[in-house]
Amino acid sequence: MSSPVAHSDAMVYLPGGTFSMGSENFYPEERPVRIVRVDPFRIDATPVTNRQFAVFVAATGYRTFAEKAPDPADYPGMPAEMAKAGSLVFSAPSQAVDLGNVGQWWQFRFGAWWREPLGEGSSIVGLEDHPVVHIAHEDAQAYAAWAGKALPTEAEWEYAARGGLESREFAWGDSLAPEGAMLANYWQGRFPWENLRHDGWERTSPVGAFPANGHGLFDMIGNVWEWTDDWFGLPPTPSAASCCVPANPRGGDEAQSRDPALPGIGRKVLKGGSHLCAPNYCQRYRPAARIPQPIDTTTSHVGFRCVQRMPVT
Repeated sequence: MSSPVAHSDAMVYLPGGTFSMGSENFYPEERPVRIVRVDPFRIDATPVTNRQFAVFVAATGYRTFAEKAPDPADYPGMPAEMAKAGSLVFSAPSQAVDLGNVGQWWQFRFGAWWREPLGEGSSIVGLEDHPVVHIAHEDAQAYAAWAGKALPTEAEWEYAARGGLESREFAWGDSLAPEGAMLANYWQGRFPWENLRHDGWERTSPVGAFPANGHGLFDMIGNVWEWTDDWFGLPPTPSAASCCVPANPRGGDEAQSRDPALPGIGRKVLKGGSHLCAPNYCQRYRPAARIPQPIDTTTSHVGFRCVQRMPVT
């Protein structure tokens, strides 16, 4: 394990280019593999930390989504007692449970937000260089705008995460733990009740606690899921008549991204997996992996990083 990267605003320049996006070997939403191109951009070397987010809040007085009680008018049928500020927190059960029921390990805790990540009375003291969590998409956008940056597209994020390795399953090759080495913060053991912590961490880890990828970027895999600015949709199927490699592709639109069960809420793409991804559940600690996240949902394992796009010459 490398030494943690202390508070840093470093960005890494990436020249852009073509790469194979997606994977045929895991989940349907990652298919098909397609060749795409991205223009040059700079990307944060690490996820945004609690320390960095605190500077933003001190400068602007910003209040995050999780700090504000939901308006019952926006959520028809919501019990009145749930109209309180809070967020979703992972809570491990004591034994094996039905993996089809996420309610077995997710709890909505009143008073959970980025400064109190486990709920009322918890603290980020000692976690200053861990990724900020309980961040909604609008919160990540607000920080990015304040910093003079933007959220990455899914294609930019995946290009960065691959670290220059073409068509490899992980950011470092094709083996999850080569010769037993823990190269990212993910779940070892039987999720969600047995956490063996071979990687040294039960929840989030300080940014840079694991080796950088080939581009010099930390925590692109595991630790926390990261917001992108693309609406979730299935990847396009390449057309036999297509003559060109798509440049800077963007995903879907808001209407298409909505979950049929929650038709009023659009979903953006999350990338990278988190400390809760395990071999027996959610094998999404890979560059190609992607999941939809409702833009109004915050959790204890979702954060973000930013990009700056460069002029094309």
